[in-house]
Amino acid sequence: MKRYIFATGNAHKLSEIKEILKGEVSSDVEILSMADVGVNVNPIENGRTFADNAFIKARAVAGILKSRDFKEDGDWVVFADDSGLCVDAFDGEPGIHSARFMEGHSYFERNTAILNRLNEMGDVDRGARFVCAVALVFPDGSEQIFESDMVGEIANEICGENGFGYDPIFYLPQYNKTSAEISPKEKNEISHRGKALRMAVRSLE
Repeated sequence: MKRYIFATGNAHKLSEIKEILKGEVSSDVEILSMADVGVNVNPIENGRTFADNAFIKARAVAGILKSRDFKEDGDWVVFADDSGLCVDAFDGEPGIHSARFMEGHSYFERNTAILNRLNEMGDVDRGARFVCAVALVFPDGSEQIFESDMVGEIANEICGENGFGYDPIFYLPQYNKTSAEISPKEKNEISHRGKALRMAVRSLE
């Protein structure tokens, strides 16, 4: 049995990952969270890029597994992703700080703050993109990185009940909807995380 261990404690993200990978992994693959293998670690994500932060998380989990001699026979690989919203008018911010932007506030409050800031700027480019980097760390210490994005715009208002995070303000012109208004299946087909994860898994399968 192969084990793909995801370095996340975010239940929404893990659920989305499992949905994305349906039909992408072979029957001998088990998808696990770091909690499933008894790892509880929260490393400081002080990298300068999405790839840096993804590797920080993946290396931390892989290091703990190796220190426990966790089946070091090549049957596992640690996945970690770092993703965020990059707004053109904000010079790419919040970017790698997306999860920590207005930390302690709800996403409704964060999304409202982004909309208010853009509106105060007047007639500006509302272009934006979600970026995702997926890092893989193997028992022998080898590593791989896969990156992708989803391009869109910042909406004029909060719309939609699907998704999470910044989805309700991320407008997709091809759907004339936000990524919180399209179905999870539609989102997974075009999302930054979906594309990067599929690239990573296909490299292994």
